[in-house]
Amino acid sequence: MAGLIAYGAYVPYHRLARADVAAVLGARGGKGTRAVAGYDEDTTSMAVEAARGALARDGLRGRIGQLFLATAAPAYLDKTNATAVHAALGLDEHVLAADMAGSVRSGLGALLTAARSPIPTLTVLSDLRTGLPGGSDEIAGGDGAAAFVFGGHRNGAPVIAELLAHDTVSDEILERWRLPGAASSRVWEERFAEEIYVSLADKALTAALDHAAVDIGSIDHFAVAGLHARACAAVRRTAGVRPEAVTPDLAGAIGNAGTAQAGLLLADVLDRARPGETIALVVLGDGAGVLLLRTTDALPAHRAACPVSAQIAQGSAPMPYATYLTWRGLLDREPPRRPDPEPPYAPPAHRRTAWKYGFVASRCEKCGTRHLPPDRVCTSCRSVDAMTDEPMEHVRGTVATFTVDRLAHTPSPPMLVVVVDYDGGGRFRCQLTDATEADAVIGARVEMTFRRTVTASGVHNYFWKARPVRAGETDETEGTH
Repeated sequence: MAGLIAYGAYVPYHRLARADVAAVLGARGGKGTRAVAGYDEDTTSMAVEAARGALARDGLRGRIGQLFLATAAPAYLDKTNATAVHAALGLDEHVLAADMAGSVRSGLGALLTAARSPIPTLTVLSDLRTGLPGGSDEIAGGDGAAAFVFGGHRNGAPVIAELLAHDTVSDEILERWRLPGAASSRVWEERFAEEIYVSLADKALTAALDHAAVDIGSIDHFAVAGLHARACAAVRRTAGVRPEAVTPDLAGAIGNAGTAQAGLLLADVLDRARPGETIALVVLGDGAGVLLLRTTDALPAHRAACPVSAQIAQGSAPMPYATYLTWRGLLDREPPRRPDPEPPYAPPAHRRTAWKYGFVASRCEKCGTRHLPPDRVCTSCRSVDAMTDEPMEHVRGTVATFTVDRLAHTPSPPMLVVVVDYDGGGRFRCQLTDATEADAVIGARVEMTFRRTVTASGVHNYFWKARPVRAGETDETEGTH
């Protein structure tokens, strides 16, 4: 039986209240909040966080045969972004890593490619939605990522949701587009595409149901994703599913995450679904696509460690609108009078890939001392070249001391720097993110997160930072959010 083996989701910590947008601009902003990627996050870093959740099970990383990253907002053009995700996860060098980028529909394409493949496939959907200040894309958008591993029992992992059927319908519709380099999308009048999408969704859903011999009334969870809000609402209303089967779209809490929205909705359903239930995921955008899944008895024991609902609940208090605009590059502010940051240099970065991207330390085989960063010579017993690799991205630690730096260059002053004593040994100094000054406390528990530390001379510098372990999260060495 082929199907879904594992999944994970990532919702950024920060929130923007729509009412605050209205208060500043004097426009109608709506209710609720949207999820906001931090100043040190992009679609690549969020993809890593979602994938870490999907691969939390022991031994699963070694089974992955290919990796696809789908996004409409790639951190790089020309350069493959999925290779950074590959490096951060420490996957085998023979694993194919490739992007599916440029359109929101790439998320559906990545899901279907993974579901159809005989090779165990990790597919990650990630997006960062930005619009002009006060525009509908800014207000209704959201940021986030979701990751899924497709395979089968022959790959040594239990299937948590069997793929019953899928279908797609493609259509050339000029209803949303964005020219390369443009800050926001442009859209046609909403009523134009609404009826078209409803018809396309009906065709795809009917074909998938017929192929699986499933009745529309037996669907237990019905999720519809897409950036055309009116069309999505119409599909939910007219599809013929039971009202109680229609799943919430999460728009009021985190907004619409574009490419990642289908993945976030599916992950949220899997967080709640019981064994033997049927899930229908409908994705709208330049056509329609449908995936039909049926959960198995293995699902309860293999759910994501941190549910989507928990990540929503752990979000920050709403951030100032001016801070959001600054992080998005829409508000130029006076920079600190400090030298410009230097970009990373390619040769040393390549030599230290395991440390820089994978946060792999070393442990002395003679005395057991852990070294961060990895070293050839043990600082305790002075043994030379007697080290084993020690992956650290899943290891939590305790703040030993900290600094609040009000002079350092950062888009979110002040910069918080902590010295972390890791469980099992080892000490390292790094930045503390997703935090306020009140979170920088000696004895505070922290975990590691993959971030974009700076962009200089057109080059992104990725590395690991610490973040607080939030209330309600289990205090264990393995965790992803």
